[in-house]
Amino acid sequence: MEFIKSKYFYFGIISGLLWTSFGVLMLLFFLSNDTLENSLLSLYNQKKLGGLISISALINLPVFFIALNKNKFAFASGLVAISLILVMLIAFLKLNN
Repeated sequence: MEFIKSKYFYFGIISGLLWTSFGVLMLLFFLSNDTLENSLLSLYNQKKLGGLISISALINLPVFFIALNKNKFAFASGLVAISLILVMLIAFLKLNN
């Protein structure tokens, strides 16, 4: 558990969150004709927001494997941590609707 004390662990969390947010925004930008707010609200009402988040989280996979390849285990652990948080968010969205 020494990697949690590393600043690179938190960089991994921030990086994973930013890459996932970037994926959500790009998918909404290219696939929706409506504004971002209306698109997110519409996806939430259609119970498809969790699917969009999970597809966008796939961007973190290459970043994770690159971090492992470069022996940046604390950074990769941060990516795993944010992935688990996203799984809990998606489960909450699926169960809440």
